[in-house]
Amino acid sequence: MAKPISLQLPKRDPQEELRSRLEKAPDEHAEALLASLDVLQALHDQGVLELLRGVLGGGNKILEIVVDASKSPEAIRGIRNLVIITKILGSMDPEVLKKFTESIPDALVGAAKAQETAPPGFWESFRILRSRNLRRGLAAANNLLEALGTNFSTQKS
Repeated sequence: MAKPISLQLPKRDPQEELRSRLEKAPDEHAEALLASLDVLQALHDQGVLELLRGVLGGGNKILEIVVDASKSPEAIRGIRNLVIITKILGSMDPEVLKKFTESIPDALVGAAKAQETAPPGFWESFRILRSRNLRRGLAAANNLLEALGTNFSTQKS
């Protein structure tokens, strides 16, 4: 008959394992430690660590100030408006928003150039009105104005 093999495992000391890992860490992670020390020094130079120390020291007082400030009607309206804007941006197609934001600088540059030059004459104005891009813009502005009118009216049609 077979005899059982006795297995004697040494007792595990978690503190000793941590000490061993800590002793090996500077050799294994020297580059990461140096980079983190550079970041820490930059935070200290900019005063961020002093600010964090102050925040931690006055945590309850700061929390009371923030809560009191958030109780004001202006803060409540601001938070509500932020939620609404977030919903609007979330419901928009990213491509449409991208086209819209890309067109704003072009429009501002065009407006600045228009102020520097003489106003267009009759035939130039007529040519601008015949432009397909102007008509597209007018259609988009018209859709926006119709939607605003619908939402602001007392009777929904």
